[in-house]
Amino acid sequence: MSNSISIDHVVKRFGNMTIIPDLSLEIENGEFFTLLGPSGCGKTTLLRMIAGFNTIESGNIRFDDSIINSIPAHKRNIGMVFQNYAIFPHMTVRQNVEYGLKMRKMKPAEIKERVDQILDIVKIQDYQDRFPEKLSGGQQQRVALARAIVIHPNVLLMDEPLSNLDAKLRVEMRSAIREIQKQVGITTVYVTHDQEEALAISDRIAVMRDGVIQQTGAPEHIYTRPANLFVSTFIGHSNLIYASLSDTDDLPCVRFAGGYSIPVANLCKDVEKSGRVIVSIRPEEFSLHDEGIRGTVTSRVFLGKYIIYQVRVCENLYGNTNVVEYSQDSGQVTHLLAIGDTVFLKPNITKINIFSEKDQLSMIKDVNANG
Repeated sequence: MSNSISIDHVVKRFGNMTIIPDLSLEIENGEFFTLLGPSGCGKTTLLRMIAGFNTIESGNIRFDDSIINSIPAHKRNIGMVFQNYAIFPHMTVRQNVEYGLKMRKMKPAEIKERVDQILDIVKIQDYQDRFPEKLSGGQQQRVALARAIVIHPNVLLMDEPLSNLDAKLRVEMRSAIREIQKQVGITTVYVTHDQEEALAISDRIAVMRDGVIQQTGAPEHIYTRPANLFVSTFIGHSNLIYASLSDTDDLPCVRFAGGYSIPVANLCKDVEKSGRVIVSIRPEEFSLHDEGIRGTVTSRVFLGKYIIYQVRVCENLYGNTNVVEYSQDSGQVTHLLAIGDTVFLKPNITKINIFSEKDQLSMIKDVNANG
């Protein structure tokens, strides 16, 4: 049986340094929840607080309705998967997976039943008599996952579990982890700095920076409607263009340095509809048109499915040249742009994001930082 996790105003300090100043978070029962952020943002520290490896200076952590602050790590009934697998090299796959059950002094028949079941779920039954040195990195990670799940923990915690694998294997394993997690239905907290991994695998994501959660929400919402400029630039790639906002009789209007302007119908009611703003436009949110932001192609890179262009656009409000990225679906391209070509990039006004230059918060309505 898995638990929901409630984190209520927790604080973590190491000496005079505050790592997590005041953090609250709700993780639902059975949810695959990812803590995402750059190195040093506090995501692993928070995971270790949930696990019981780090103390809590203030606040409470609950599994369902029970406060677990003072419960030792070994009594919290958690499963843990580490970056370095942490499987025993002198034991076979089956012996590794059995280990936690034997420590709980379960009956041999029940141990066999559980181990057989989990080996089948994680698809390593054919390797059960091998030692870790005879396994690939992906197979070793499956062993670590099986060992963590077989004890039927209330919560599964995973700390950068795929960082030691090559790119292709990471993609395969993240799909396997997602499938296994849904099959067993266990509440999972997953730590990573890999944005693509987080988007692919999560029910919800919390983006962290300096111990503070910047935004929580479903992957598609965080990607399309980031709450602030940090989230916009950390998740995926965003072109940032300084512009000015002016209020007209009809709709507020964003005006770029080269004179091109677009109406904006989805601004929050309470934001100031004039002054300098930062417009965030993802490469796929541009299209070629007869009018738009004027620029010159400076480079072209073929990446299989996509063609990526670097385009030098008109000087921004500060008099600086700005280079933006524009992507085309290679399967739909009939004419390749050449270096030196003049283009007009038209933003998709329904998808771009606009941030206040002053506080760097989103000015778009229906953006929720705590989804």
